[in-house]
Amino acid sequence: MRIGITCHATVGGSGAIAVALGKLLANRGHRVHFICHDIPFGLIGDRHPGITVHEVEVTQYPPLKYPPYGMALAVKMAEVANLARLELLHVHYAIPHALSAYLAREMTAPERLRVVCTLHGTDITLVGADPSYQPLVKFCIEACDAVTSVSNWLTETVSRSFGITRRVHTIYNFIDVGEFRRIEGCASAPPSVVHISNFRPVKRASDVIKVFKRVRDKVEARLIMVGDGPDRPRTIQLARELGIASDVSFIGVSESVVGILSSADVFLLPSEMESFGLAALEAMACEVPVVATNIGGLNEVVEDGECGYLLPLGDVESMALRTIEILTHPQLRKQLGEQGRAIAVEKFNPASALRAYLAVYESVLS
Repeated sequence: MRIGITCHATVGGSGAIAVALGKLLANRGHRVHFICHDIPFGLIGDRHPGITVHEVEVTQYPPLKYPPYGMALAVKMAEVANLARLELLHVHYAIPHALSAYLAREMTAPERLRVVCTLHGTDITLVGADPSYQPLVKFCIEACDAVTSVSNWLTETVSRSFGITRRVHTIYNFIDVGEFRRIEGCASAPPSVVHISNFRPVKRASDVIKVFKRVRDKVEARLIMVGDGPDRPRTIQLARELGIASDVSFIGVSESVVGILSSADVFLLPSEMESFGLAALEAMACEVPVVATNIGGLNEVVEDGECGYLLPLGDVESMALRTIEILTHPQLRKQLGEQGRAIAVEKFNPASALRAYLAVYESVLS
């Protein structure tokens, strides 16, 4: 097949999945064209056979307050579709990508360019929940030839929030369990707690600091904060105010996540919302027990009591107690970690996801 893929090029779960899927497709002999505002993070410095990247250039026009990226993207999609004879566009996130794909499909008529959209979460729970965007998001979902989502929770939320009656296919996110595996000999002393996110308010990074403060009052440990985003300065300030700054390392965006997770004893994810929780899955694959919020689609990834613990939103006290329990019981840590790895391998492997996506592609092309 000849497939166009559009995703956000920055660090994040949706981009990581889009790139991983593109590589899987290319390895199977399909021609993959990424159409994005920049080179996707996972493709920087990686010349992968079968993958071509097309960057979208946005022209600034004085009368327009904001750059018209959605329109520029639609034009680029149509251009690539014509030149590369694309059969379908697979876009990740409804706004603006699905809308741009819809416009590209109209511009390339009478050729029948199919559009598949994968919903990842905030395009539904944040943008889609905004009354000013909700009708447009609903239109995009209904206009696509096929729609997928990353969890059953998100699939149900789409139907409930937008009154969508069309089928939305649940296809879980996945990871390369060969790449994401614990590296032996990386254990840290003292034990380490890790958090990885984009430091947006929904990730509640300040709760990570509050949990760790309670942990540090009881046991010796270190906290590693990986990532960057708007809440990072405030989180650094909170660590100083609570007197634990010397035990907290803010290391920014890192390409060596596997090495960091291989030295970790607990992964903390106290998010306000997670439609899936890819970072939690990466931790599980590296045999790190997860302590997270019981919200959204996280309970489809983290099995409570099997590979970690799911707790109520904002319950930093219980999260701290569970973290202390894991840190002070090495055998429990080992057991939860091994079970997490087994779940990741069995339930979230690339082969299963690829089969599911190819089935969707074939259904819209038939």
